[in-house]
Amino acid sequence: MSRAFVDLHCHTRASFDCLSSPESVVHAAASRGLTHLAITDHETISGALEARDIARERAPELRVLIGEEVRTSDGDVIAMFLERAVPGGMSLTDTIAAIREQGGLVGVPHPFDRYRGSLLHALAGSPLESPIDWIETHNARVMVGDGNLQAAAYAAEHGIPGVAVSDAHSVIEVGVASSALDGDPSTPAGLLAALPTAELLTGRASYYVRLITPMAKVVQRIRGNRRPTAAGGP
Repeated sequence: MSRAFVDLHCHTRASFDCLSSPESVVHAAASRGLTHLAITDHETISGALEARDIARERAPELRVLIGEEVRTSDGDVIAMFLERAVPGGMSLTDTIAAIREQGGLVGVPHPFDRYRGSLLHALAGSPLESPIDWIETHNARVMVGDGNLQAAAYAAEHGIPGVAVSDAHSVIEVGVASSALDGDPSTPAGLLAALPTAELLTGRASYYVRLITPMAKVVQRIRGNRRPTAAGGP
């Protein structure tokens, strides 16, 4: 059975907090041995679509998955295998329904990170009422606290597959953490089947790399790229 090396959480300059071009992200992912890369920009799939086209032409060994990091009223979720962007600002239930309507899958990013829009932290550990497909049990950008340990414990308790992701906001971070999966995660059914086989390849972004994000936000704000504040916002 073939082995896939997958990073399910990565950003490009289409996000309000990242300056990485889709071309540079694709090149980094391919050169570091990833077979699948999910581009999950905030409230947009434009960067993912551009990266997919670039990969098809210049890095055919890499499959780009069309994803999005969506801010709900309860915290962030990852939407995967999208045809169109899901607006931010809706309830968790409505957001998941919008993702499922497209045949997409749902993941929970950095679930217990107290410094970001983390779903399970916001819900104070309450059980999720809407079904999800995976939890990030190792997010390379969780630097402070035991958020990853809490996520792993929650996933084990509730029988939800866990994955490792880079959550890259700079090219140097792409693939610093990823998951090795058996099978072909190129489709919703394929990824669902492969998730229980995940071997977590863990790594961490450096504190110095994290300093790039505030600078990226300033540059993007000057360019007029701000994070929408509500469903259908600018």
